[in-house]
Amino acid sequence: MTAPTLPGLTPEPTEPTLTAAAPPAPGSRAARLALPMSRQVLKEMAAEYGVCLRPVTLRRTDLHTGQTEVIDLPCGTTREDKCSPCAKRARRLRQTQIREGWHRTDEPNPFSAWPASEEQRDLVMLRAHLEFARDEAQRSAQFDQVPGIDQAIAEVEEAIAAEGLRGQVAPPHDGEGSTGGRRKRSTKRRQDTPDLPRKKVEPRTVGKVYTAPDGTQHRPSMWLSLTLDSYGRVLPDGTPADPDSYDYRRAAWDAVHFARLLDRFWQNLRRCVGWNVQYAGCVEPQRRLAPHAHFAIRGTIPRAVLRQVAAATYHQVWWPPVDELVYSLDRLPVWDNDADAWVDPDTRQPLTTWADALDLLDADPDAQPVHVVRFGRQVHAEGVTPGTVHADRTIGYITKYITKSAADCHKAETDRQRNHLERLWEQLRITPCNERCANWLLYGVQPKKAHGRLQAGRCKGKVHQRATLGIGGRRILVSRDWSGKTLADHRADARAWVRRLLGVSTGADDADAVSQGDAPAYAWEMARPDDPDIPPLQHRMLRALSQRAQWKAALRAAQDRAAASSSDVSAIPSDRKESR
Repeated sequence: MTAPTLPGLTPEPTEPTLTAAAPPAPGSRAARLALPMSRQVLKEMAAEYGVCLRPVTLRRTDLHTGQTEVIDLPCGTTREDKCSPCAKRARRLRQTQIREGWHRTDEPNPFSAWPASEEQRDLVMLRAHLEFARDEAQRSAQFDQVPGIDQAIAEVEEAIAAEGLRGQVAPPHDGEGSTGGRRKRSTKRRQDTPDLPRKKVEPRTVGKVYTAPDGTQHRPSMWLSLTLDSYGRVLPDGTPADPDSYDYRRAAWDAVHFARLLDRFWQNLRRCVGWNVQYAGCVEPQRRLAPHAHFAIRGTIPRAVLRQVAAATYHQVWWPPVDELVYSLDRLPVWDNDADAWVDPDTRQPLTTWADALDLLDADPDAQPVHVVRFGRQVHAEGVTPGTVHADRTIGYITKYITKSAADCHKAETDRQRNHLERLWEQLRITPCNERCANWLLYGVQPKKAHGRLQAGRCKGKVHQRATLGIGGRRILVSRDWSGKTLADHRADARAWVRRLLGVSTGADDADAVSQGDAPAYAWEMARPDDPDIPPLQHRMLRALSQRAQWKAALRAAQDRAAASSSDVSAIPSDRKESR
């Protein structure tokens, strides 16, 4: 019922009724903008079929026939924001690696070396003769012969590496890599840290076998989560309740040295339990942006032992003092070409060199480490039975964020979260990351091997980037004896499985051709996008999409044939199966 309108008064405007938006007129600009973009559809379909979105283009030339071919290789990135198909492929590969090594019942032996050939043995013997000659030259004071012998030793070392032997036979005498000038510090444990039992580490890597009352045996494994200490009370969204009292400096230093703390943990754990514990896991940030790690552990370890080892593990950083900034980002030291050193902008006095700063630290009997990294009290450990849904779910949880950068694991959606990230990055920006970091100039110390191109506050180290949140190095950590295979081996296994299912050659013919010397010889070179023989990227993606679709159709048909043949065999009576 409409309200009556009084004379002399205009009626109040009523709110418009919300109706469904009418479709744009055909042929209008709005109608054209509503249509999907063809190139975007191509990218979406390429990602759906696993085609790399930014391939690396190589030109391959057959040295026998002279035929040239352009080949696109996957970029191989592990970041989903760069190439989703390659990142997902890398994630599946890591999941396969964790799955194959987690519940092993036999000992992997990836370092079962082949016997050395006669050529390799002869080179090692020649290296021994040169070492003997060098020692004789020094004993007889024939120092003019030493440089020539050192040159011969370097050539033999190169020949040994080219022949296929791993590593160096012996360290260099006076060149780079010598440990003669290495500084050593006491390995005595801190008094504020509990002691740990120390056992001789056995070469065993598989876990203990448990026998149930019914006589069945099983070998469970574990997954473990390690977390850093608290820096102040945080809210459910990960931001500090009191940003002014939150210890951002300690958070930054802990993040930079978290990888070394993990190395100490596994070293202490192996010495404590007495066997070579194997692990595979991932380092990722918590919602409060502090790094923590999830690991799959082969075998079982008592939870009390894991907590004891975590509480007793620490890493000391013996660097020059960094109590306060000597210079600010708007007032930095300057490089003096005449003195070949960094000097004070006002007094022109050279800053303390790295060697002198360490000498002062060694001369101080009361010196303390500049920082000590420890784990927090939250140590979560859980037993996992192989072949269960929980095991597959745990693998997915461990690899949940490996395709994302550290800053993208938890998106900053509110102003408090963005401010929290900004404060942490501002502290990481001025935190030294290693001995050659340019940030040492802010503390009045010239870094090791200083040069005039250093820019304090703009170190190119990975830990200073906003996307890493201070987590440097590798985020995927896998022990050496985990699965007995490298990632290349796991890729080869996947390709061999597809080839067997499709009934194509497994590469044995190629191996025979190589052994007989009939293999084709190729020359490879990088191709530029503007080369005249390089088709546009869209053309190459269309071809790759078609090829991948054909492969998937063939693989699906082969799987259907294999399933049908297995069902036919299962329907045959047992006596006929034996006759077959």
